[in-house]
Amino acid sequence: MALERLYAAWRQAYVSSSDAERHARDEGECVFCHLGSLTPSAESGVIWRDEYSFVTLNAFPYGSGHLLVLPRRHVGGVSDLSDDEYDSFARTIRHAVGALERAYGADGMNIGMNLGQAAGAGIPKHLHAHALPRWSGDTNFMTAIGETRVLPEALETTWSKVLAHWVAPELQ
Repeated sequence: MALERLYAAWRQAYVSSSDAERHARDEGECVFCHLGSLTPSAESGVIWRDEYSFVTLNAFPYGSGHLLVLPRRHVGGVSDLSDDEYDSFARTIRHAVGALERAYGADGMNIGMNLGQAAGAGIPKHLHAHALPRWSGDTNFMTAIGETRVLPEALETTWSKVLAHWVAPELQ
């Protein structure tokens, strides 16, 4: 059986951009470190945080419900996390997936990490995991041919849906 391939050529513009290069060199303020310091709110896009981890909306989502789970400390890899940070990070991924399942009732879920620039991380110096609900047939001609993603809801709506289904310790 032949393997079919879908290409996301639109990513090449960012991966080869000066923004990606700047993030790879760790120059300037890290957008994720800044987000980790913000109070959870619809305006900040931060849904939840604890001492070690936080969850935020992806500002450039692949689809509705696309969340990022991050350690609050600026580290590039899983092995850089302390045991407490790793435990919080892993539990937070589990909580994020549960909230997305309850909020969206999707057919499936993508969970993943791109570790390092060569692996496709847009911001390789700050570890982050993606959690993204998926539906059968959710890739259509707009994405495949038009190199455009159609998102049926605003980020504020995503924030409200996920928060309404979040089951984890209190917001801090």
